[in-house]
Amino acid sequence: MPKQRPFRHTLAFTLKELTRSGCQDNLVAYGTTENSPVTFMGFPNDSIDRKTETVGYIFPHTEAKIEDPETGQSVPLNTAGEIQIRGYCVMLGYWNDPAKTSEVITAERWYRTGDLGSLDEHGYCKIIGRCKDMIIRGGENIYPAELEQFLHTHPKVEEVQVVGVKDSRMGEEICACIRLRTGEDCTEEEIKAFCKGKISHFKIPHYVVFVSQYPLTVSGKIQKYKLREQMEKHLQL
Repeated sequence: MPKQRPFRHTLAFTLKELTRSGCQDNLVAYGTTENSPVTFMGFPNDSIDRKTETVGYIFPHTEAKIEDPETGQSVPLNTAGEIQIRGYCVMLGYWNDPAKTSEVITAERWYRTGDLGSLDEHGYCKIIGRCKDMIIRGGENIYPAELEQFLHTHPKVEEVQVVGVKDSRMGEEICACIRLRTGEDCTEEEIKAFCKGKISHFKIPHYVVFVSQYPLTVSGKIQKYKLREQMEKHLQL
């Protein structure tokens, strides 16, 4: 497979370029197969910021809420939590798998997407990452996608994946797995120096590992759980 920048990191730049070139009617949408399959979508006249930073507005006759994945309580606007959907679009269940169905659909028919996001005061949704990928370091919730997007702005970085690795004192520590651009050299110290003063100190990666590839599924998706295992073995944790 050809090496290229991850789609999620190039989407914002591509949409901005399309808009500036005169293609105004581009839309962003979000959904899952279980949601049949789209539940949020933007409007053609949305601002560039809304098109590049959100996945749009909830569909008619569909409900959305954001819950704290640990407490199960709804969170305030502009606060990260698990996206949950309810409405005619939600599947009845997984075929012949009631146990799996009960894991993702509550008694009140809310579908738990497993995606982290937030809703703003206008009802627009922003995707932050996956619940299972969230890192809890010393009680602080850290979202890998946020760090990946920031680290991707480093001029030497071609691709980056952030995972949490076990730590006896903090519970988890941040590990940035970086694939450099062809012909570039970089050090762990250089990456950490790039972070200082630009992101919160507790979000600066404790470990920086340079890699040539990532474990992938047959469809080309990065297997973060395998990457986490590889890093813990590499770091002898």
